Amino acid sequence: MCPLCKGAKFVYPVSAEGVTDFSRVVPCQCTQSESGADREKRLLTYSCLGGLYKYTFEKLNSLGKTDEPHSQDTFKQAYEAALDFASNPTGWLVFTGPSGAGKTHLAAAIANRRLSTGQPVLYKRASELIDDLKKSFEPDSDAGYSQSFDILKNAPLLVIDDLTVQSGSEWSKEKLDQLLTYRFSQELPTIITLSTPINELDPRIQSRLLDKSISKIYTVAPNPEDSLEYRWDNALALQKKMTFENYDHKRSNLTPEQRQNIDAAYNLALDFSRNPESWLVFQGETGCGKTHLASAIVNERYRQGKPAMFVVVPEFLDHLRSTFSPESKTSYDQMFDAVKNAKLLVLDDFGEQSSTPWAQEKLYQVINYRYNRRLATVITTRCQLSEIEVAISSRFVDPQISMVFNITAPNFRCDSTGQQKQRPVSRMRTTRPQR
Repeated sequence: MCPLCKGAKFVYPVSAEGVTDFSRVVPCQCTQSESGADREKRLLTYSCLGGLYKYTFEKLNSLGKTDEPHSQDTFKQAYEAALDFASNPTGWLVFTGPSGAGKTHLAAAIANRRLSTGQPVLYKRASELIDDLKKSFEPDSDAGYSQSFDILKNAPLLVIDDLTVQSGSEWSKEKLDQLLTYRFSQELPTIITLSTPINELDPRIQSRLLDKSISKIYTVAPNPEDSLEYRWDNALALQKKMTFENYDHKRSNLTPEQRQNIDAAYNLALDFSRNPESWLVFQGETGCGKTHLASAIVNERYRQGKPAMFVVVPEFLDHLRSTFSPESKTSYDQMFDAVKNAKLLVLDDFGEQSSTPWAQEKLYQVINYRYNRRLATVITTRCQLSEIEVAISSRFVDPQISMVFNITAPNFRCDSTGQQKQRPVSRMRTTRPQR
């Protein structure tokens, strides 16, 4: 075995000052006499790709495996990122998504493209990586533990597939943490795929994957059951039951004008649910039915298998604040980006939030982002537009994108006299105590 490269056939160049450059590799001097075919065979053997050598970009659909438009968009972004990384592998590239979505194919396609240009790549499934390290302690091992671990740590491009499958032992976690920490600190090109949310990983690994200075994350074909755009949050059980079918727009305590108004609101919401391409703003007093109509839009989209996200504005801001807590399992950027980029977003109870500068800034960022990108949005508010910050209300009233509708119907929870409906209270007969 060559004493310089330990059989890897490549080395990191060292400057005249003795500083090792981990950002690139050069062929070891032991390879100078090998032929092109020998080099290709050696690189393929070193890569550990096995049968994945057939997984190329040419055999991969750039839109993924689904006909759902949103999933196709996300896969295309991941595909284009993979192409760029194959040309210039810098930093970390992370692919997340359910099993069978194409994450491994993307990672292997990058590896094969690099191999085709004569560049070394090392591919390892997370479970195999740990097993290999364990085997290196055995007496008949071809390479000792230190050498095996050094090869992993210093691979010019390392692919770790199915990161969440690794053993849960403390030793395994420690080795994986040491490997990722080393490659993170040296900024060595690394590709990682995982099938479960990042926030379920060890916090030490999370911190490295979520560091935007080195890592880029792409979700491949999101599983509808795992996405907030395809399901109701557990805290919104009431809204989950609000549909167009059970919306009472023919109640008896309405004047003809109010009934005409509420019928128009109902038809407007129903039409929007079928083709949400703009903004819809419902104004009205508490209990007039704004939230029911907004919820019905979301439920109708779910029935069609389409994405939508329902957000109660004050609670959304509370969630954002909570992400700054060390105990939070969701990063601030994850939550904020999810709301900003939702294909269809409902902002319920707008204007009920605290009017702190921080809250106003966050809401403006969401509104302005969606306004500039023309993302479908529904807003409910009991505020007059004059009570909302001009920078935000000006987007609400833009006729090119938004429709503002004032619901004049009274509170659903009031009776025909306008009094708040009360639940019947059981009364117990009492006797005056005898003196």
